[in-house]
Amino acid sequence: MLAKLSTRPAVRRCAVTATAAATLLAAGLPTAAAERTGPDLSRFYGQQIHWTRCKGADVPTDLQCGKITVPLDYARPRAGTLDLALARYRATGPKRGSVLLNFGGPGGAGVSELAGGGKDFMGLTNAYDVVTFDPRGVGRSSPVSCGNGVDEAAVAEAGDPDLAHPQGVLRQLRKAAAECARHSGPVLPYIGTMYAARDLDVMRQALGDKKLNYLGFSYGTRLGAVYAAQFPKKVGRLVLDGVDTLTEPMSEQGIAGAEGQQTALDDFVDWCVKDIACPLGQDARRAGEQVVQLVHSLDEDPVSTDLGQQFTGQDLVGAIGQGLYSEELWPSLERALAQLVEDGDTRGVMAFAHGGFSPAAPHAGDGGLVDEDDIPLDNLPAALMAINCADDPDRPSAEQLTKDLARLRAQYEEASPVFGRYRLTQLLMCYGRPKGTDYIRDKVRDLHSPRMLLVGTRGDPATPYRWTVETAKRLGSSAVVLDNRGEGHTGYGSSKCVHQKVDDFLLYGSLPPSGSSCGADEDT
Repeated sequence: MLAKLSTRPAVRRCAVTATAAATLLAAGLPTAAAERTGPDLSRFYGQQIHWTRCKGADVPTDLQCGKITVPLDYARPRAGTLDLALARYRATGPKRGSVLLNFGGPGGAGVSELAGGGKDFMGLTNAYDVVTFDPRGVGRSSPVSCGNGVDEAAVAEAGDPDLAHPQGVLRQLRKAAAECARHSGPVLPYIGTMYAARDLDVMRQALGDKKLNYLGFSYGTRLGAVYAAQFPKKVGRLVLDGVDTLTEPMSEQGIAGAEGQQTALDDFVDWCVKDIACPLGQDARRAGEQVVQLVHSLDEDPVSTDLGQQFTGQDLVGAIGQGLYSEELWPSLERALAQLVEDGDTRGVMAFAHGGFSPAAPHAGDGGLVDEDDIPLDNLPAALMAINCADDPDRPSAEQLTKDLARLRAQYEEASPVFGRYRLTQLLMCYGRPKGTDYIRDKVRDLHSPRMLLVGTRGDPATPYRWTVETAKRLGSSAVVLDNRGEGHTGYGSSKCVHQKVDDFLLYGSLPPSGSSCGADEDT
């Protein structure tokens, strides 16, 4: 999935305190268990959160910030700890507990998202504290980095590999993996959904809840499903919106994502050419071709930005992908493209590519958390790669990858002439990293937990509706599906119908019949 980038200066700080050196390239996967077993974790489960008013520009005055401490490695809790940043809006009515939010990514920082979009969740404060967090390796919670962005040579060769010299591609990928390990510090081997699910349970206890009430979007649905598999007796009211796949390998996920984004781009182009001000002209076919040409041109000859960086075609692809997530963003995307095409001004597209439409991340000045200004420039894409790679057990050999390069490039280019290279890069960048866990693919199934609500949107460009259906079957009788017959990525923020049904479940426990739907005409 595409991820929003940060415009903050690149640094290499990592707020992990370790009493023993961690091996940077070790797999370090936690032992999955339905309940807490093994090492004594009581000091983590016994902590309380100290909440204070969040500081920062344009941060809502009623948003509170806090932190919890978790073990770096749950199998060896004495080997080191890290702090996770949290934020909350307090319940305004009779409180029945907390609901935890994860906004996706993977690698999305929840604290800044809640600061910017908290109004969407105010209805839940009738009964809950609405809480979110920056997962380990993300935002202010020991952010990972690959230095000044992912190694440019590796990205260029991975996305557009020299098929005549594949060994050179593999060398660059190994170099990039080593750079990410060097710049990320001790947290990198202990990142991924398995760890994040364990962290969720520590949060649940620290918030004083016997069971986890949870609303996860996009990647956050993967996290919620893994939690339910690890802690089925601790599941409260769980909602998964924009359901991720639990079974498809990354190669197939990338192709599905490229196809979905290409469809969304075609829809945007059809909309844009009806406007006389569209910078792509008034012919849809030619407009689509112009987008491809613009990407290729910027890849061959990047332009300088006001920050002194080079803005490439792949940066533009990332920006366009962000603008396609919601039709509400299309007018802004059209203006940003007009600035670029007509004036060579990158500020508009940079705002999309770098998440410039969100407020500055709030902070409470807590010791152990990274300051807002010290979050690495490349944290979100670096975290996206680290988490996806940690969650995927497929690591083809050099021989197999060399053999498959030509086929992969052809498949991705066929899926999308615009997004294919971008998606192929995300796939290949796992090469040289430790093998990921097979727990998600093999064990997250047939859950014996309370019923949960899964929302799938028919026109979702990032998480195809079929993933909702497939995941529901995999999770078993506990999964209830709501069919959102609308457009855009996830349904809660774009459909009044979905929003109401999700709130009814979280607030009152009222589930719609499985297979019920929300019509497109009910979207806002």
